[in-house]
Amino acid sequence: MLPKVFLPVLFVFIAAEASAQNKWQPKVDAAAATLEQKVIGWRRDFHANPELGNQEKRTAGIVAAHLKSLGIDVQEQVAVTGVVGILKGGKPGPVVALRADMDALPVTERGNLPFKSTVKANFNNQETGVMHACGHDAHVAILMGVAEILAGMRNDIAGTVKFIFQPAEEGISGLDTYGAKQMVEQGVLKNPDVSAIFGLHISSITPVGSLTYRPGPTMAAVDELKITVHGKQSHGARPWTSIDPIVTSAQIISGLQAIISRNVDITKNPAVVSIGAIHGGIRQNIIPEKVEMIGTIRTYNNEHQQLIHKRIGEVAKNIAVSAGATADVDIDILYPVTNNDTALTLKMLPTLQRVAGAEKVSIVELQTGAEDFSFYQQKVPGMFYFLGAMPKGVSTEQAAPHHTPDFFIDESSFILGVRSLTSLALDYLQKAGEKPVRR
Repeated sequence: MLPKVFLPVLFVFIAAEASAQNKWQPKVDAAAATLEQKVIGWRRDFHANPELGNQEKRTAGIVAAHLKSLGIDVQEQVAVTGVVGILKGGKPGPVVALRADMDALPVTERGNLPFKSTVKANFNNQETGVMHACGHDAHVAILMGVAEILAGMRNDIAGTVKFIFQPAEEGISGLDTYGAKQMVEQGVLKNPDVSAIFGLHISSITPVGSLTYRPGPTMAAVDELKITVHGKQSHGARPWTSIDPIVTSAQIISGLQAIISRNVDITKNPAVVSIGAIHGGIRQNIIPEKVEMIGTIRTYNNEHQQLIHKRIGEVAKNIAVSAGATADVDIDILYPVTNNDTALTLKMLPTLQRVAGAEKVSIVELQTGAEDFSFYQQKVPGMFYFLGAMPKGVSTEQAAPHHTPDFFIDESSFILGVRSLTSLALDYLQKAGEKPVRR
């Protein structure tokens, strides 16, 4: 126990540290309030003019022009349409990166917003509507606001802020890659080298005014599964002359479900194996020669991922052999786990609590969705959190989920997004450069 004489000194140290961390908060809050309508306007413009992955030329042009107008060094056409801004502070220090994704989805908007998207495009050889059905329009607008605030504070910044406006988070039609992966491969975390990265995702099913986060694994790794069962074709009236790939496929699908219930230690992390499509045959009285099925695998650690891959191969191939058929199993690893660096997340938690209020910040459950922000986290410590945008008076059951035609977010959430992302950058740079306080 500390002697009583030391307690006032201890409180002085703690108060000084807290004061240092809050010194810019009033300025950030005032600037964010001033920018709120501008951020909303940017978002509405992007929403009305959505662009699919690696086609975000108009969006990227607006972003680049804005960053240049703030005196920020700009790199364009990174990973095709990506934009990177580099803001050097007035004092030396580390490099922190902030990321927003720019692409829309092949979804036809059904709502009646005055800025509703009527854009159409060709996706996978089909004409479709294009919509910001996941909130990336808000992410871009928020980060543009953050850039404007930080550019106005550059003389006080001890370090460098790198703004990453990324294309193709949802993937690229016809290509097995993602925007974050491409940007990492093209050196977006280098020159200058990034020490930590932060990103947010708006949520239509989380109450407006709240922030949620999770240390460690947060969103799932995603693998794409394809199983092809080869049998022997015959007349449907004489099934005994066939090796029926349809019946065999049904048995394989049932067998795959036992992997999760009997092979995965669910006390550590959950996992998912789902078959989303199956195709075989062309006529009611013909047993086909081949059946193809495709699905998705979701896991939260490498051990489970490798186990599930191994068991899928064993189950599918051995069930096929037992029926006299054969099975080919192909698994493509798409996204790694979105894994929040635990030390970084806990270090920055006080920032989220200060900005939103401690009662408005909570730990989110594991998400079975995925995020290519994970590619950045494989290289540098990263923290990814969620910004609530479900309007007051609406329940989670009533709110339209992401990737749907009725997706809707409350624009009053944007100012908290601007304040939190700005504050994370400033607090991180300060904490990285300050000396430990003796207690």
